[in-house]
This record gives sequence, structure tokens and C-alpha cells, in this order.
Amino acid sequence: MQVTTIGLDIAKRVFQAHGVDGTGKAVLRRKLQRAEVLTFFRGLSSCLVGIEACGTAHYWAREIRALGHEVRLMPASYVKAYVKRGKTDAADAEAICEAVTRPTMRFVPVKTPEQQAVLMLHRTRDLLVRQRTMLVNALRGHMAELGIIAPQGISRVADLVAVLLAEDETTMPALARQALRGLAAELETLGERIEAIEAAILTWHKENEASRRLATIPGIGPITASAIVASITDPVQFRSGRHLAAWIGLVPKQNSSGGKERQRGISKQGDRTLRRLLVLGATAVMRHARTKATNEASWLKGLLERRPAKLAAVAQANKTARIIWALLVRGGTYRAPATAQAVTV
Repeated sequence: MQVTTIGLDIAKRVFQAHGVDGTGKAVLRRKLQRAEVLTFFRGLSSCLVGIEACGTAHYWAREIRALGHEVRLMPASYVKAYVKRGKTDAADAEAICEAVTRPTMRFVPVKTPEQQAVLMLHRTRDLLVRQRTMLVNALRGHMAELGIIAPQGISRVADLVAVLLAEDETTMPALARQALRGLAAELETLGERIEAIEAAILTWHKENEASRRLATIPGIGPITASAIVASITDPVQFRSGRHLAAWIGLVPKQNSSGGKERQRGISKQGDRTLRRLLVLGATAVMRHARTKATNEASWLKGLLERRPAKLAAVAQANKTARIIWALLVRGGTYRAPATAQAVTV
């Protein structure tokens, strides 16, 4: 039995393997416990292994690749089309085995432990920021019931906390003060944890050459630059800047048929974290462009005259994504376009 291709359906405890030979005939169907996976692949000769890209896929890809096998990760949505009928582990493994051999299949580069660690910092920060927002909204809502209002903005929450820490019984009952002081303490703790994570991200950003180069692009800071470098393992996999923008989800969604081309809103089919960061950065670029007289500012001002502000922000984010691809593939840092010189006759 010579296995050339294996589809591995991974899970928390029970794994399913489906193997075929050089003619495509199924020669192996086996259920594996988690502890048996590496032993199983250690006993096989070198072959192609297909895995759906999911939470633990990058770990298993690195481990199986270290045993001499070629491992390819695929988006689960692309594998689904090869499932014949029903939903079983055996059917999923067979579909993975079939999909990994398709010449038009798109694969996911395997991330290194360092990249995954940086992304964990970003995801932890996002979670803590959402929790902080929940606490701020709760604090504002409860104190508004007592007629205590503060201006908008995270920096103005300190005004509410100052009232809360005061001992004036006329403005707030003792029971309300006791309940809300716990929220204020949690808010302070979350702020310290967020600052610590941001400091770790900034340290990694300063040590990474590609991240520093991306930070020279307008609208991109250490947070966005480090998230992009950690998410994009191999920029050469994208044939152009437009393909990178499409992967992030910053291009119109196509709905064309019968020779008629129709475009809808942006697809939102990529990485939502990168898309959010790029759109936020584009909004900041638009805000500063209103006071400048450069070529880039002129392009943005003209776009804002013809299109809504949110659409212009997405267009600017799309443009930024293309610049990111150029810097990652070709190297160098961002250079602003030269101002057009007046032509005299």
C-alpha cells in the first residue's frame, strides 16, 4: 500500500484520515485519537497531507511537516463543495483528500509560532477593549439615571469616576456608589492590562523590519503594521495589490451574469480585523487631508465631493492595501508622490 495523498479531518480528540494511492483509489480510512496522530504519520513514507485551516491546523501542519510530509492548508469553505452527501468525519476527510489535489485550489500559508503569538496579543487586546467599552457604557448609563452626565470620549470617563469617588451623598446614594465603584475598579484594571499589551506589541513592532516599513504609510501605525505582518505569511501568494485588497474584503462584490456586470457593496469576505484597522486609518487620513494641498489630498477631496464619506474611507483603505502589497513584495518604504510641477510654454 503506497499512500500518496491524505486528507486529515482534525478535531479536539478524534481525527479521521483518508488516504489514496497514485491512481486516486482509496487505500486508507482510519480513525485516530489525538495521541496517535504523530505516530501514524511517522510510520508513513513522505506524502501530501491536506488539512482544513482552523484553530489548531497551523500547529498540526508544523508538526506533520517536521516528519517529512508536504502539508497544505485550505479554507473550510472551499473544501465544502467536495463533500458528496451527509456530514460525517469520514466524508469530510475524503473531501479534504480530493480538494487538496485540485490545481485551482487556494491554500493558506502555515503560520509560525511567533506570528501566532503576535496575533494572540492583538486578539487579547481587542477582547479587553470590548470589555472596557461595555464597562464604560454601563457606568455612563447607570450614572445618567441619577442625572450625572459626562461628555463623549473615553478620556472623559475620568469625570464620572471623580464624582463616583467623592463622598457627596446628595449627588449619589451610598448603595449606588458601592455598586459602581466595583465597575470603576474593573475599568482601571482593564486600562492597565491594555497598556501592557500595547507596549508588548510596540516592542515587537520596533524589532520587526517589515512592520517598521509599513508604519511609514499614512494611516498605518504600530498596531496595524504588526497585525498585517503577523497575518500575511507570504505576500507573494497575492498576484497584485488588488488581490490583497480582495483578500481583506475591500473590493466590491461581483454579481455578474449574462454579459451584465453588477457590483454591490464591499465583499467583507476577508480578515475583519485588518479591514477595520485599515478603514479606521483611512478615516484619519481623510481628516488630515482637508488641511493639506498635496496630490493625495486633492484625490481624497475630489472623491469626497462625489461620494459619501464612508465609501471614500473604504476606497482609501483599498488604496492603502495595494501600497502594503507593494512594500511587502518589493521592499523599501513609503514615498509620497511628487507634487505636479506647472508646465510653462
